[in-house]
Amino acid sequence: MVTPGDPLGIGPEVAVRGLRRSGADAVMVGDVAAVLRFAPEVAVVRSLVEGSGLRVLAPPPGDEPVEVRAIRYGVAACLAGDARALVTGPIHKARLAAAGFHHAGHTEFLAELCGVERPVMAFTGGEFRVALVTVHLPLRAVPDAITVEAVVHTLRTAHRALRDQRGIAAPRLLVCGLNPHAGDAGLLGREEIDVIAPAIAVARGEGIDARGPVSAETAFSDPRASDMIVAMYHDQGLAPLKRGDFGRSVNWTLGLPIVRTSVDHGTADDLVGTGKASAESMVAALALAMELTAALS
Repeated sequence: MVTPGDPLGIGPEVAVRGLRRSGADAVMVGDVAAVLRFAPEVAVVRSLVEGSGLRVLAPPPGDEPVEVRAIRYGVAACLAGDARALVTGPIHKARLAAAGFHHAGHTEFLAELCGVERPVMAFTGGEFRVALVTVHLPLRAVPDAITVEAVVHTLRTAHRALRDQRGIAAPRLLVCGLNPHAGDAGLLGREEIDVIAPAIAVARGEGIDARGPVSAETAFSDPRASDMIVAMYHDQGLAPLKRGDFGRSVNWTLGLPIVRTSVDHGTADDLVGTGKASAESMVAALALAMELTAALS
């Protein structure tokens, strides 16, 4: 199942183009008119089981924006076993906040819908995979959110996902420090000494191959050094990953009871209808979703 996201952005367009290229048998759930604008031939259905091939379904009516209702419907369908995976298009967080949506983004909303306290945001792109200990926080709030428990949880979740969904028997995790030079033995901060290193020790005691903390500036120097890099905050991990593969990388949510992947970009309102919006990230998100569901079969 695909939720195209904000009907005013490029989500419907890239969803249509991505699904056409992938050849997936999928239902788009969202604003029907926005989808038909780019694919007037697509069948409009009234249920998930109706028809085959590329089709579109309106989510149940309600007071919430259509993209929020679509996500609710998609998660419920996956939890019930009526859909195998959820692939999401971009949402516009500022527009949703103005409409009363109180979550910082998809990840937090999915956690609530799935009853999961702390899913882990991860990305795959090019030669790297990255998992994040903290996600949508102001930078000044990050150090207080870096706790032993939070780092251990991220390491455990990443380890299980790589083992169970990607078939890596002994995943290798490379853990970044928070501060420049991983704190320089305490000269530039003690988070590495007091929090991150103890968390790595806990994980290693559980049989998880976690190494670090290493300086974040060198973590991306060798893609062969690990199966996933664990970054302490959003831009620390995603800026280098997207620099190398922006527009083709995939948001992969770890620790949910469903398979969920997503594009790596926003709504790009200025590109709507221009033909310049790239569908590469949607194609990659669909491919990863199909790979993960096949592994779970």
